[in-house]
Amino acid sequence: MAEDVRAEMVSTVFQIVVSAGDEVAEGDTLVILESMKMEIPVVAEEAGTVSSVDVKVGDVIQQGDLIATIS
Repeated sequence: MAEDVRAEMVSTVFQIVVSAGDEVAEGDTLVILESMKMEIPVVAEEAGTVSSVDVKVGDVIQQGDLIATIS
C-alpha cells in the first residue's frame, strides 16, 4: 500500500534528500522545508521505496500538498 507524504503547513522546499527509487526506513528524512526561517525535516512514517518526489527545490507548497509517495 502506498503512503502519500503531504505538507503540514505552508512552506518552501529547501532541500530534497531522496530520489525516486531510494529505499527509506521509518524516520528517514525525505525533504527539508523552510518556514519562517526554520528548517523543518519531513520524515518517512513507514519503511519502503520512494515511488515519486512531487516537489522541487524552491517550490512554495500549501498545507495538504503532495510531497512524495512511498510504496
